[in-house]
Amino acid sequence: MHTGKILAMDQSDRFESVDADLLVIFEQLRRREPIFHTPEFGSTVAEFGNVMAPGYWEVGASGRRYSREFVLRMFENNPPVNAATEEWETSGFGCRRIGPDTYLMTYTLRQKMRVTRRCTIWQGNAERWRILYHQGTVVAAEQDDVLPSPIE
Repeated sequence: MHTGKILAMDQSDRFESVDADLLVIFEQLRRREPIFHTPEFGSTVAEFGNVMAPGYWEVGASGRRYSREFVLRMFENNPPVNAATEEWETSGFGCRRIGPDTYLMTYTLRQKMRVTRRCTIWQGNAERWRILYHQGTVVAAEQDDVLPSPIE
C-alpha cells in the first residue's frame, strides 16, 4: 500500500543546484529562460532560428513532440508572448554540465494557474548559445521524491 512517504532528503540540494564554477554560465542561460519568451533569447523568427541548433526538437507539456521547423513556422504567425509582460514566474533553477560546452538548465515555470517543470539543453559559450532540446512537463503534484499513488 502506498503511504506517500518521502523517500529522499531535501530535494532543493538535488534539483536546484549550481556548481560554483558554473555561476557565470548559469546567469547567462537563466536570462534566456523561458526560451522564446525573453528578449535575451530573441524576439524574431530569424533570431529564434539562430539560437536553435539544426537538430533541435522539443517535447511540450502535452507530451507532443515538435521539430525545429514546426516551431519556427508556428512563430511566423503566432509570435510568443513576453514572460515578464504576462507575469510568468520562474524559480528553482538548476544548471549542470553534461558534456563539453553543454549544459542542462532546469527550472519551474508558473504561468498563472499552470505550473510546469522545464529543462533545456544548451550548448556553446558566452559568444553564442544554442538550444539542442527542450521539454516541459505539467506539475501534477507539488511534492518531489514521493511515490505516485497506484492510479497515477
